[in-house]
Amino acid sequence: MTMERPLTPMRSPDALAPVLRDIRAVVFDTDGVITDSARVHAAAWKTAFDAFLRAHPPADPEQRGPFDGRDDYLRFVDGKSRLDGAAAFLAARGIEASDEMVREVAADKERLFTERLRAHGVDAYPGTVRLVRALRRAGVPVAAASASRHAGELLSRAGVRDLFDVLVDGGEAARLNLPGKPRPDLFLTAVDRLGVHAGRAAVVEDALAGVEAGRNGEFALVVGVDRAAFGDSGERLRRHGADIVVRDLAELLVRGASK
Repeated sequence: MTMERPLTPMRSPDALAPVLRDIRAVVFDTDGVITDSARVHAAAWKTAFDAFLRAHPPADPEQRGPFDGRDDYLRFVDGKSRLDGAAAFLAARGIEASDEMVREVAADKERLFTERLRAHGVDAYPGTVRLVRALRRAGVPVAAASASRHAGELLSRAGVRDLFDVLVDGGEAARLNLPGKPRPDLFLTAVDRLGVHAGRAAVVEDALAGVEAGRNGEFALVVGVDRAAFGDSGERLRRHGADIVVRDLAELLVRGASK
């Protein structure tokens, strides 16, 4: 007598969590949200700023400590353009930097980041990929938006560029003369290209300036991604405008049940 083999249970596709059920479009930041590239940015900034501080030490000895790749990164440069981030950190250290000095440290960071990106590449976060695929299955258009001119290259190297209907990167922002975060113009441009009003859309961000931009743009939902998960990092995201905070975007999915 031949025994029939039991059927392998089939898992249905991920479904969207209730908080996303009425959302008609989603705009994702790139670094630290889609790709694991925020750490590469932070490391490049640290090398560039530490070299600058050694060459131009602040007058106050207490301001001469090295750049903190976690706290200083989140407070002053994460989510901003290179020039805005460089200027913000130097000002925080009491340095009256000229435009030339700001460009100098920003250019050094750009060189370091590009070298590391092309030497090692980046990966996409699996939870983010699952969420984007679930949104696409549900017919919800998705965009990637970033102040970085490298956003397209990052997405391509991570193998996820084709998952996004729209990309607005730093180069496009410069061409359109869009002000940087916490102004919402970058996100508003992206959602407009998806053909959806911000009041029906969500923004997903890991940067303080980014969640603030989502709130300023009056998006229906602002999701903060707390990859750092240290001290009050989640609470900071809420204070700056996040409606909800998650550690991983897979938290916004309901796992398919076995059939």
